[in-house]
Amino acid sequence: MLKDSATIDVHAGDGGDGCISFRREAHVPRGGPDGGDGGRGGEVTLVCNPQLRDLGAFKRKRRFAAGRGGHGQGANRHGADGDSLEIDVPPGTVVTLEDGSTIDMVSPGTRFVVARGGKGGRGNAHFTTATRQSPRFSERGVAGEESELHLQLKLLADVGLVGLPNAGKSSLLASMTRARPKVADYPFTTLEPVLGTIEADERQLVIADIPGLIEGASEGAGLGDEFLAHVERTRVLVHVLDLAPLDGSDPIVNHTTVEAELAAHNERLSRLPRILALSKADLVSPDEAAAAKAEWEQRLGPDVPVMITSAATSMGVADLSKFLVRTVPDAPIIGDEIPEGRTIYRPAENRGFDIDRDDEGVWTVSGEGIDQLVARFDLENDEALAELERRLRLIGVLRALEDRGFEIGEDVEIAGIVFELDAE
Repeated sequence: MLKDSATIDVHAGDGGDGCISFRREAHVPRGGPDGGDGGRGGEVTLVCNPQLRDLGAFKRKRRFAAGRGGHGQGANRHGADGDSLEIDVPPGTVVTLEDGSTIDMVSPGTRFVVARGGKGGRGNAHFTTATRQSPRFSERGVAGEESELHLQLKLLADVGLVGLPNAGKSSLLASMTRARPKVADYPFTTLEPVLGTIEADERQLVIADIPGLIEGASEGAGLGDEFLAHVERTRVLVHVLDLAPLDGSDPIVNHTTVEAELAAHNERLSRLPRILALSKADLVSPDEAAAAKAEWEQRLGPDVPVMITSAATSMGVADLSKFLVRTVPDAPIIGDEIPEGRTIYRPAENRGFDIDRDDEGVWTVSGEGIDQLVARFDLENDEALAELERRLRLIGVLRALEDRGFEIGEDVEIAGIVFELDAE
């Protein structure tokens, strides 16, 4: 069964810690610090893989983690970088991040970094200066990013077959292509989208049979809007309308119902080119079919071609296939939104910070980069604390505090820790 949505948790690898080490060998004077750096944690990347058709791979596994970086060692030996993790998703997957932003995985080979690996900490060999010959501190590795992602598959089809349950969409698809959807005489026989292809004139069209829509589908009635997303990328909709509904319903009302649900789901669908396929013509007389065709042509106007079809007798099926091949635009399925070639999406790091002051006079400095900086150092180590204050001064935190009215002696909270910073 087609699985078209999934929620997964991804965790990039943590960075390795830097090492505190000093070179101490016989006959080697002034050995000095030689602590190596920690390795960077592996990142988690989504990759658009054209070999996949749905999100079934995420049915049993939800959590994915990359490798952590190795710790630094003495003799300036750096830790190894953690193994990165690639997660394959099918073309047409829409990824929704925790902040609500989305990215479309459409073009095969597209890569999207969803969790960056933590940076490795620097060993004490990095912190040697003219006045600090033997630093007894190093940096800790930064934790890798964690995120919950929602994946939704929107099929990449050129043509979508829409209509009420039992309108004859599955039978029509089976007649036009080699697809073998389930066909039966009860509503909602089709429980998931089915794809078929038409090949002609050195061209291939992908056709999607969308499960039947009823009134209120856009709000969850029947099969609901669960599958309406699959017609969003199509370039042409074939509205399949039963000429002689067995339940005695009015075809005009049936047509209006489906069109209203499409428009309610996505305004773009109401603007897509339409073809009206009057199905099951074998159940009415030729005169009745011709009269219905003329009536619908007058009602819909010249912009909506009307064709008479019968999957049972193949009436009009070949003509519909040829018409689709001739008229469907030969262009990317969602136009300019598809990037050419291999595209890599890599979110930018947030290096900014914000300053606030509460009613009790405590200053707060917040920001992703600031929090990571504080987490790098052992605040019980006086040398490490002094280095942290120097770094805060270099990136402008202390100056920004002073500009806001900070005075020596006031408390500053950074990453949940209260400091007494020296502004000089």
